[in-house]
Order: sequence, then structure tokens, then C-alpha cells
Amino acid sequence: PIVIAQHMQPNITSMFASRLAATFGLNVQEARDNQLLTNGSIFIAPGDFHLGIKKVGSDLYTKITQSEKVNGHRPSADFLFESILEQGLAKSTLGIILTGMGGDGAKGLLGLKKNGSITIGQYEASCIVYGMPKVAFDLGAVDFQVSLDQISEKIYSLVNT
Repeated sequence: PIVIAQHMQPNITSMFASRLAATFGLNVQEARDNQLLTNGSIFIAPGDFHLGIKKVGSDLYTKITQSEKVNGHRPSADFLFESILEQGLAKSTLGIILTGMGGDGAKGLLGLKKNGSITIGQYEASCIVYGMPKVAFDLGAVDFQVSLDQISEKIYSLVNT
């Protein structure tokens, strides 16, 4: 499964998920609390809610909360990455950080990398704002810097080796 924490306003994330589903023919949805994470599905954090992962037995579920903002954001990439770490899932996780202002996600991505994840940061020249990927890169959290138009190819090569 793919889980995404993107800094978007409420009511926009459901439209974003629907548009991705229609454009790419994939199972993309705005995440709800306690959903079973299934292979081939994509879950988008709802606007103004954090998206985390919880493990029950061998199954993974979404955890949606409106707890305090992290790095000034809700949803927060650090919240998502830290939940993956807490569940001991780093070795089976590919962490990716894309364009955006600030440093949200950088520390969480570093934690993932230190615990066995492969990590990707968007390459500067392809970013609208080289904030989040730059902070992650400067912290040493990024294994591969890849331009936006090559990220899907890089993901494919990493998961099929």
C-alpha cells in the first residue's frame, strides 16, 4: 500500500484522491480511520488530520487523528513517518519526500533511513520549492535524489530488485 501525507486543506483531499483515481485508474482514496491497508491501494491523509499506521497482528491499518500539529502541519509527513517507525515497519518501507516549504518529514525520513528504509528525495531542479527535500538531504536522510519525472521509474526499480 501507499500512504501519503500531503499538506492540503480540508475538502480538497477527497477531490485530489478522486482525480488521481480517475486519471490513473488506481484505487486511490481519502483515508478514513481504521482502514485495512491493502496492496495496490493508495491512501491520502484527509486535510487537517494526521495519517498514521498501526499494526494489528500481521495487518496494517490507518490511524487518523486531529492531535497537535507537527512542524506547523496537520497532516504531517513526520507524523506519518514516525508512526511507521513505531510499528517497526522501516525495513519494509520506501520513504519519499517531495517539494514543499519547511522541514516537515525530514527528521522522520532520517529515522526511517537509520532503521532500514530506502529513501528518496526530490531533486532540486524539479522542485517548485526545494525546502522539505533540501532539509532531508542536508540531514543525510536521502539515499537517492531523483527528479520528479523519474521518481516512478526509481520506485519501480527499487521494489523489483
